[in-house]
Amino acid sequence: MGRRKRRCASMGETNNVEGNGDWFDSQRCLQLHCGTASYMLGMSPYIASQADAGNTPYNTKKLTIGWMFPYLLVVSFAGLFSIVALRKMMIMKYNLTYPSGTATAYLINCFHTPKGAKLAKKQVGSLFKTFGASFIFAAVEWIFAREEGCGFGSIPTFGSQAYAKRFYFDFSSTYIGVGMLCPYMVNISLLIGAIVSWAIMWPMIEEKKGDWYSAKLSATSLHGIQGYRVHGLFHFVYMLVVTISSFTKRKSGEENYSGEGSLEDYDKEIRNKDLLKKQIPNLATFGESVAIAVISIIVVPIIFHSLKWYHVLVAYLIAPILAFCNSYGAGLTDWSLASNYGKIAILTFSYWVGLENGGVIAGLASCGLMMSIVDTTYALMGVFNQLIGTAMGCVITPLVFWIFNNAYQLGDPESAYPAPYALMYRGIALLGVEGFGSLPKHCLKLSIWFFLAAILINLMTQLLEKFETKYRIYRFIPSPMCMAIPFYLGGYFAIDMCVGSLLLFIWQRYDKQLAKDFGPAVASGLICGDSLWGIPASVLALAGVKAPFCLKVGHGGA
Repeated sequence: MGRRKRRCASMGETNNVEGNGDWFDSQRCLQLHCGTASYMLGMSPYIASQADAGNTPYNTKKLTIGWMFPYLLVVSFAGLFSIVALRKMMIMKYNLTYPSGTATAYLINCFHTPKGAKLAKKQVGSLFKTFGASFIFAAVEWIFAREEGCGFGSIPTFGSQAYAKRFYFDFSSTYIGVGMLCPYMVNISLLIGAIVSWAIMWPMIEEKKGDWYSAKLSATSLHGIQGYRVHGLFHFVYMLVVTISSFTKRKSGEENYSGEGSLEDYDKEIRNKDLLKKQIPNLATFGESVAIAVISIIVVPIIFHSLKWYHVLVAYLIAPILAFCNSYGAGLTDWSLASNYGKIAILTFSYWVGLENGGVIAGLASCGLMMSIVDTTYALMGVFNQLIGTAMGCVITPLVFWIFNNAYQLGDPESAYPAPYALMYRGIALLGVEGFGSLPKHCLKLSIWFFLAAILINLMTQLLEKFETKYRIYRFIPSPMCMAIPFYLGGYFAIDMCVGSLLLFIWQRYDKQLAKDFGPAVASGLICGDSLWGIPASVLALAGVKAPFCLKVGHGGA
């Protein structure tokens, strides 16, 4: 199967379809936050029958398009307007990269290059050369990836033990291109986070099996080591503090957006003016957000009786802050952790409602609400025109899922569609109704210590940036937010992104101006070509065509 993955998930929750464009990107994100393979499927009585507890009428819900349509419609549009007013701050003040959106924009701009722009023509040529090379390489990768565990990404680049800890080169043109677009310290922070978690922390916790948690538990049990990985409280609270800090500093540190004397070049001035010109009035976005929230407060409790109006209200008050956190992090690293925030919602609302009152369904439904807002907001930052694609996705996705589920019984562990995340999300909800006391030993304590460490690092960075001006040491302090992402995903993508940084660094040492002129074009070509292969790969998969070979190096041969 194809190995191209959209950076729209955590803990390995990946979508094998990736693409560019307004409608396609909306479809991709709806596949994530619709939860057709995770939280929504986890509500079904069939999945509930496979769980250890919670298989009661109050904690199950039959999947029908009668309630899926209105639910998705009311929760999916809130994210489109929740932080539109902050787009200016993220893009112009913080200069966030949003690598996928940058690559798409760069590709589109190439088709509108004025005649006679010699440099622009050369940039277009570089983009299409790397675009073609990346597309061909992705096709070659597919040829050797007949089944799961096959392909270039299965090669234990640094040895089998490192591979088991998710340290290997993934041979992903997308990640290399993203690494070329992201700042050096972002990629280094990702790598440091991967080393701290997968080389030090998780092995240490594994050695505590039988002491901190039962040795009889499976590797996927949320009462075992998986509980430490799911419980991302330190990341959540840290980003909340960072967000509040950003708002308090906004008034004193806000830049001049008029474009007079503060912009580096004419092109940047034109882009900023164009962004400001296309802004939706803040009053309009606020009114639309309030209207959607009111509708949701009325409709969602009717669909899910265990969720009350005040639960939905609290979710809508918290969601914009989390959406800002996710969009900020995605702007730096191109990774959306919407599913992580969804898991926080599961734990919070399932505990609030309680098992006897349908806490499992309440937690899973609130997960969908939170993920819808957080993920569509992130998508809005890179692709502004999301309205039509979101509306179509709210109808097409559940309809296709309903037909597919009736035909194949999704979630059957013995079938070709076991849908393991459905049971996992339900397990998180069951963990939530039991309270924090059901978490593995020292889980909450570790979260608090990591949270304090993140705040300390952030504080030190801010102080050095303010008072130390000679050597600018703050530039070399890793970002705790970026370090947090590999805790869930592993180190493979961080290595790929560091390779991208290394290639750009060598290029800059060879010819700095050449790297500045053509680096973004080359990176965009790598991302777009690799992404485009997802379309023929999906068509081949739907047609039942499998790759001809299976490459396994260091795992028993090919």
